[in-house]
Amino acid sequence: MHSLKSLFASLSCLLSACSPINTLNALVPETGYTRVNDIAYGSSPRQQLDVYIPTTKRDQAPAVIFYYGGSWQSGSKKDYKFVAEALASQGIFVVIPDYRVYPEVVFPAFVEDTAAVVDWSQRELSQYGFQTDDLFVMGHSAGAYMAAMLTLDPRFLGAHGLTPQILNGMIGLAGPYDFLPLKDDTLKTIFGPEAERQWTQPINFADGSNPPILLMAGDKDITVLPRNSQRLAEKITQNGGPVSIQIVPGYGHVLLAATLAKPLRGRGRVLNPVLDFIREQQSSQ
Repeated sequence: MHSLKSLFASLSCLLSACSPINTLNALVPETGYTRVNDIAYGSSPRQQLDVYIPTTKRDQAPAVIFYYGGSWQSGSKKDYKFVAEALASQGIFVVIPDYRVYPEVVFPAFVEDTAAVVDWSQRELSQYGFQTDDLFVMGHSAGAYMAAMLTLDPRFLGAHGLTPQILNGMIGLAGPYDFLPLKDDTLKTIFGPEAERQWTQPINFADGSNPPILLMAGDKDITVLPRNSQRLAEKITQNGGPVSIQIVPGYGHVLLAATLAKPLRGRGRVLNPVLDFIREQQSSQ
């Protein structure tokens, strides 16, 4: 029990953007995938990504771009091997990028970086064995915000000559989608003048034209309240768009992502709905 408590403490540190730790990833299998590290998609040191190539490639294997959280201020792709293994072990290609964060940049630069990753994946992922057009974006916390902005606001992919409709779907775990007014001074700086902040909110672009979206949140999350997911789902539904939502009983902010890791996966209360969503959107194309 003590070791389990230590592991959860380490996970809390990791997923809340503390210093990188090795505890969780040391327990993640090294088999089932090949990782290609530090591929540049831009000129900044933080504009690099890792590709996880599944060892067992099933027909029509999809790809998932996963964006991590960190309050738009921190995070590292190397800490999310546990997410990549969860998906790659199911025959899915996985891309995990770093992106520029505050204080190096403010909104909208970090969203622009995540759009550039989609563009890179569209153009370059085939050289790693990816053979379909089945591309999903997924994120946790601030990463889910990024995935939502790409899916709902066409400006970001439009800068690359793309549209959100190139995405098969978006998966958001504990994302902030409707979080005004801001109280934190740093976030006020990150998201710019108050008069313009409405255009930083994913919910304000939910006009129903989006690709399919799966939103998941834990009912014990006090970091990013589940109402963010609930309000976004309601807005998309009102406008006739495709969205589904799952509120997971007993799960908080960290646990919702942490239980993707094999040592904590259990019955797959998070992973299984994610996999079901991916397969469903592939079959519906």
